[in-house]
Amino acid sequence: MGNVFAGIDSEQIGESYFLIGLINRFNNSFQAAADAYFAELSWKQVFFMNCVTLFPEPPTIKDMADLLGCSHQNAKQVLSKLESAGYLQFQQDEADKRKQRITLTEKALQFRSQHEQASDQAMQQIFADIPDDVISSMARTFMQLIENTEKLRGGEHGDDRNL
Repeated sequence: MGNVFAGIDSEQIGESYFLIGLINRFNNSFQAAADAYFAELSWKQVFFMNCVTLFPEPPTIKDMADLLGCSHQNAKQVLSKLESAGYLQFQQDEADKRKQRITLTEKALQFRSQHEQASDQAMQQIFADIPDDVISSMARTFMQLIENTEKLRGGEHGDDRNL
């Protein structure tokens, strides 16, 4: 008997398919919980907003799309909603006037500050009883899965086709 979840045995479908199912199940559960917690924003919007802070300089829409593995159009759509809600602003790049750089507004910084402690507690709860070395191994595994998926899509940042 292999791994079993919700009455499904991994041996029935194979470990790889089973794992992809678990990843999707986790993603759906996490997104539903986060959507319920962040009343004024969707989890995707919060995630995009948080990712803006990961860059050493304000990112472009292309930078965000590349990081998140989505199309430029999808990134622009989410970012435009955040702009309309007052959480970020687009500013023309000094060196290349064709590029727009993304910066968080004071409203976004307050939102992040307001939810920081609860977010930290949620992460501790999600990863409770999972040793740091296992989390590190999972991170490396997911980076490899992303790299392999990019190759499958036909390039570093293929289109948004459904697999």
